Amino acid sequence: MPNVVIFDVGNVLYDWNPRFLYERLIADDRALDAFLRDVATKEWHFQHDAGRPFAETSAELAALYPHYEDLIAVWGPRFTEQLGDMLPGMREIVTELDARSVPLYAITNFSGEFWGPFRAREADIFDRFRDVVVSGDEKIAKPDPAIYHLALARFGVAAGDAVFIDDRADNVEAADGVGIRGVLFEDAAKLRGVLSGYGLL
Repeated sequence: MPNVVIFDVGNVLYDWNPRFLYERLIADDRALDAFLRDVATKEWHFQHDAGRPFAETSAELAALYPHYEDLIAVWGPRFTEQLGDMLPGMREIVTELDARSVPLYAITNFSGEFWGPFRAREADIFDRFRDVVVSGDEKIAKPDPAIYHLALARFGVAAGDAVFIDDRADNVEAADGVGIRGVLFEDAAKLRGVLSGYGLL
């Protein structure tokens, strides 16, 4: 039975949605939709998860869309505002696992630049984690099997001892491929059932 839990962060522990920031800056809903669909897209953002500096990506995007230069410029400095509260029930799961002395880790696709401020904001949660592998720092992103191998080696954890929870099926399948028990996250109630089945809760 597994005795270690490895979490994804965005859309497992915390709700990530760029709208949380930009709805404060763009009053018109249609203009907001267009900006996030056509300019500052999630696909553009994933470069940061792979390790590209925000200074480079923002300059490139602003050159293509000079009208939006000011809005593009705040994506990085105010990235923490794109992350909302913990998803319902997840704070309780993390604190209960920690209270039971279950080793907690994370593997997250996240910009190394943006991680520090967010981690500081949520120190009460991440202080419970023994380590977090951040894709932007490693320049390897899920679902590349290399990031799982790197994380297991760094954590000192055998693949068969770990459960990995992610909201994306390709990331879960990649974890399965290296011998970790992958769990596709849907909501806290279903996750609680899975972890209870493993005797972790």
